[in-house]
Amino acid sequence: MVFSSLIFLFAYLPLTLLIYYLVPRPFRNLVLFITSLFFYGWGEPVYILLMVLSITTAYAFGFLIGRYRESAPRKARAAMIASLIVNLAFLLFFKYYNFIAQNLSLLPFLTLPVLPELKLPIGISFYTFQIMSYTMDLYRGDCRLQKNYISFGTYVTLFPQLIAGPIVRYRDVDEQLQARRETLADVSSGIERFCVGLAKKILVGDMMASCHRYFQTLGEQSPTTLGAWLTVIFYTLHLYYDFSGYSDMAIGLGRMFGFQFPENFNYPYISKSITEYWRRWHISLSTWFREYVYIPLGGNRHGKWKQYRNLAVVWLLTGFWHGANWNFVLWGVYFCILLILEKAFLLRWLEKAPRFLRHVYTMFFVVISFLIFSFVDADAGWQCFAAMFGFGTVGITSAVVNYQLLGWIPMLALACIGATPWPKRVFLALSERWRGVRYLVPALCLLALLLCTAYMVDSTFSPFAYTQF
Repeated sequence: MVFSSLIFLFAYLPLTLLIYYLVPRPFRNLVLFITSLFFYGWGEPVYILLMVLSITTAYAFGFLIGRYRESAPRKARAAMIASLIVNLAFLLFFKYYNFIAQNLSLLPFLTLPVLPELKLPIGISFYTFQIMSYTMDLYRGDCRLQKNYISFGTYVTLFPQLIAGPIVRYRDVDEQLQARRETLADVSSGIERFCVGLAKKILVGDMMASCHRYFQTLGEQSPTTLGAWLTVIFYTLHLYYDFSGYSDMAIGLGRMFGFQFPENFNYPYISKSITEYWRRWHISLSTWFREYVYIPLGGNRHGKWKQYRNLAVVWLLTGFWHGANWNFVLWGVYFCILLILEKAFLLRWLEKAPRFLRHVYTMFFVVISFLIFSFVDADAGWQCFAAMFGFGTVGITSAVVNYQLLGWIPMLALACIGATPWPKRVFLALSERWRGVRYLVPALCLLALLLCTAYMVDSTFSPFAYTQF
């Protein structure tokens, strides 16, 4: 089940909200735990057992960590490591076994069986990292031992951010799990945020995906330079609207149930450097790797070369986390090199450059990164990359590319503007000058919901892009 489906909008969500607010407060975590397991098991019920096993092992090891953290640190450390190994083992097997088997089988003396029937459990990358954050926070003394199994299970399975984040660290919601107070203002702002995210995903993100697929298919048949650039640009916009739209919906749903989730996007496409870009894109993932990998390795405290080594480790893991394919590893290496170059000298040069040139520099390398990210087929990716710079094409453009682009220019322009703070600033400025503008918000949300519903009725199933990562 996904948020952008009719069954979720008009059956699952209303029923869950109704039950949640009807039951006494002490039982609301139980309602969320059960309904979240139902949400997860809608498409693949067998993997509920895997999730429950992950929850149970981390919960049990948590008692050992809490018991020995002060009195026997070595035992606490052993329990922490055991918990991490168990949960990482599930992730490594389901997500990476076939990739590892295929690559090791290239060796002349080794053949490992490939399991084509092995499917990736949806959201396993996200909920595994959340479980690990509890284990490490508990070991470091950054949170309390969670003795209530239902509360811990609610944290892991919470359906608003179960499938594609944002990745919520346990210490950020510890108090909210125990004693949160839902307010009408939170529910209202949650509905608004959800409608914004739904519109971003369906009305813009899916349109960008359609344009991306069109130009990619056209490029395979008759590659042009302009068509190759449009292929990657539309994908860049698609992934932003799809993923940030999901995050908006997750944050909005969390507010409806009294939770305050961290922001996951902060207009990344206005960045003036790659360093700034990664402070704005998928913030919860960057925060997770910084807190649990980069800083424990030493961060930037022991000289430049060890800092670069730590960055390399983080970005190798970041790339590999996104998917079991070499293009994701290459994508991680690509950003690692750019970030090291910026820390070494590029940032000092960029500070002296005009803002416009800094933005062009950043977006050029971001767009190239999405070329690497989107093409699992290395040959197809290389063909598109070469076409972007005029190699192996039938020309700079073609009549078909020009014709289609003319029809999509207004949508492309709106998508580019919508990825900046300008629409929000204009709305706030208007609402300050004319207070009546604020009363348009419910009407706009209703209009967005109606348009999205009409689109969902008339279109095919469109999953969130990040569920596969």
